[in-house]
Amino acid sequence: FPLTTPRPPLFWYTTPMSPIDLELRPVEHITADAIGQPGKRIFYLHAWQAEQTVTLILEKLQLQTMAVGVEQFLAEIQEKFPELPEASAEYDEDKMHIHPPVDPLFRIGEIGMGFDADQDLIVLVLREVLVEGAQPEDANVVRVWCTRSQIRALARWSVELASRGRPICPQCGGPIEPEGHFCPKKNGHKH
Repeated sequence: FPLTTPRPPLFWYTTPMSPIDLELRPVEHITADAIGQPGKRIFYLHAWQAEQTVTLILEKLQLQTMAVGVEQFLAEIQEKFPELPEASAEYDEDKMHIHPPVDPLFRIGEIGMGFDADQDLIVLVLREVLVEGAQPEDANVVRVWCTRSQIRALARWSVELASRGRPICPQCGGPIEPEGHFCPKKNGHKH
């Protein structure tokens, strides 16, 4: 009998995976961090509850926008519930860094927030970036419940973390790369 190489099947049948739907309520800690050189950093959101740890990728702009949104949301909560104590923004920088290995679950596409007044907990609803043609119900979702102080500390740390990137050109507002910067405002002329 001649030896033949096995032919691949005419079709592959795969079972569709159910989307991830995790809820950490409440988390012991939540933080954000960036790994890599300025200009090439990857930003992560990291939370854990007991034995369960979740790490997600997000963009620097998402992190900055979330920080602003958190402060606005906390101000609304304080206005609606004036009897609540003020949330602290204190954090220990050593505890805000994540340590490799980092195994992200998915890249965040949407961030939402909610408040459970009975438990005095904030929820971050983190939904995966959808690939073209995917349905919203197919997106992975993680809900992270934390205290108002945990979320405010995350917001303050996020602002600090984002500011540690490349320096900004005072003339054009663009980032200055380590190798130098071509400023369109200078247009090749010395002033």
